[in-house]
Amino acid sequence: MARILVVDDAKFMRTTLQSILTKDNHDVVGEAENGKEAISLFLKEKPDLVIMDITMPIMNGIEAIKEIMKIDSNASILVCSAMGHQKVVVEAIELGAKDFIVKPFDEHRVLETVNRVLSHITS
Repeated sequence: MARILVVDDAKFMRTTLQSILTKDNHDVVGEAENGKEAISLFLKEKPDLVIMDITMPIMNGIEAIKEIMKIDSNASILVCSAMGHQKVVVEAIELGAKDFIVKPFDEHRVLETVNRVLSHITS
């Protein structure tokens, strides 16, 4: 079981991810609507994993990843992005994101990716 922070400006996406993750016995320790909220929740909750949307108001996912990696260079971040945003996903991975999931979410793929990233943390 991991402590996970879910970051997406769409409530529906956060709810969908939370449902998928809690069914797999993970603990969603917080939800953020933008990168700025994500950073303050990251500092407060110290999650095992952050699932980060890229396109958000106030502060986007790329900016938030940069800030989180400054706080903790070992942070585990999973990027979620719509199809066709390969360039941005590549940039996120270059900044330190561990992997990505594509919207719309496929429950099996989400859990497979989350658990793969988590297994690298614990090993």
